[in-house]
Amino acid sequence: MKNLIIAILYILLFGAQTTFGQTKTDIIVGNKFDIKSNILNEKRTCLISLPDSYNDSSGISKRYQVIILLDGYTHFKTASGIVHFMSSNSNRNNLMPESIIIAIENVDRERDFTVTKIKTKRPNTMGGGRNFLNFIEKELIPFIDENYRTEPHRTLVGHSLGGLLTLNSYIDKNSVFNAYISIDPSIWWNEEMMKNKVDSISSISWNKKLYIATANQGEASYERNKKRHDSFYAFMRNKSDAPLNVEIEYFEKENHRSVPLIALYEGLKYLNQEN
Repeated sequence: MKNLIIAILYILLFGAQTTFGQTKTDIIVGNKFDIKSNILNEKRTCLISLPDSYNDSSGISKRYQVIILLDGYTHFKTASGIVHFMSSNSNRNNLMPESIIIAIENVDRERDFTVTKIKTKRPNTMGGGRNFLNFIEKELIPFIDENYRTEPHRTLVGHSLGGLLTLNSYIDKNSVFNAYISIDPSIWWNEEMMKNKVDSISSISWNKKLYIATANQGEASYERNKKRHDSFYAFMRNKSDAPLNVEIEYFEKENHRSVPLIALYEGLKYLNQEN
């Protein structure tokens, strides 16, 4: 784990710009593009990171898996560093295939990451999660497939409320994703609804891979966080007669804010390991 942290810090600190003497060389981690969404009726900004080999003339016909990253601005550089470390031929780790990362910047995460409303004293915009998933599936992914060399294998990654949306996508039998990483998901948002969804889950979802990471939010939040994650996993396990393609992992030394880095690494390892 120490080597992982060192590698990521190196990429983040020195990936943007390297200077030797009077010679300045820019190393581009990624680019930004905008897409007009008719479903959301707004412009959305995304960050994209392409694999090292993408522009290599010897592999011009090669196609790549796609990782869709929620809370894109927050996690883009971290995810790019981890995926590069795990997949680049330069270090020969071969822990996962080279992948295209698409990180979606936020506009209103409370609206976009929740599929139901809860009562609050203040006005809220909750409950737009299904619309946001429609934007990803029907507008963003077709745009990526049309403009980049992709293969039809897609992973969705979300943290906190983004992790909740990731679980909702996993449970949806019509989801276009093949694998999911849900990092410290906010299952407390509507626990009973999630259990009801698992109760009617289809074999399509059971055949996909899901990784759930749980952080240590302290004793005061045990009932709200870890206990709910464990109960959700147990509920899923009891509903499936076949072995689950689901992994849940508790990080006792990590809190809600620090867990994404290690969870991304461990989650991608799990998703890409041989069955």
